[in-house]
Amino acid sequence: MEIDYSGIKVIGFDADDTLWVNETYFRKAEEEFAKLLSEFETPNKIDQELFKMEIGNLPLYGYGVKAFTLSMVECALELSNYTISNEKIQKILNIGKNMLNEPVELLDGVEEVLEKLSKKYRLILATKGDLLDQERKLEKSGLTSYFHHIEVLSDKKEANYSKLLNHLDINPSEFLMIGNSLKSDILPLVNIEAKAIHVPFHTTWAHEMVTEKETNGKQYKTIQTLRELLKLVP
Repeated sequence: MEIDYSGIKVIGFDADDTLWVNETYFRKAEEEFAKLLSEFETPNKIDQELFKMEIGNLPLYGYGVKAFTLSMVECALELSNYTISNEKIQKILNIGKNMLNEPVELLDGVEEVLEKLSKKYRLILATKGDLLDQERKLEKSGLTSYFHHIEVLSDKKEANYSKLLNHLDINPSEFLMIGNSLKSDILPLVNIEAKAIHVPFHTTWAHEMVTEKETNGKQYKTIQTLRELLKLVP
């Protein structure tokens, strides 16, 4: 079934792994963390325990590099039975600091697409994570001028999107969301009767994975690059 985008007035974009590289840096950090703790556990076990720690901490710390760093420290203490050295704790903190200082690498076609769409539509940025880090990345990206509104959400569920659209006086039927995560950027929008287009990134955090059952019957389109948007929206 063809999806009609002719009524769209506002287009929302996710940031991490939609506009710029992000998850790649987390995978690199996880590898460094596993090497640091190699005397205590196998890499697979370390990955599993870190993921469990992150998920358990989400309600307290939320998303982003700072939350991830705190989870690494907690995980290291537990896996080492609280014998890990201060030096290694410092190295874990440095992994987090290095992540915050990574360059902002725009994905292919991002600026071209934003420039063209911003002439016809109101564009908003709707991302989740740590406010300071997201503001820093946006500033580094040079993309700020394309967006009418920027929102850093604590989570990306139906209620979060409904509140945002209501606050900005946007009718869901006139809103299109673009993002790499089916769980965070696509399904919640479809569920509130907005439209959404999925642009997959080559790496996805396990927490963002969805089952085929969750996507069954949902009306959304998947494209491979942002440039394809220019052919879809009038």
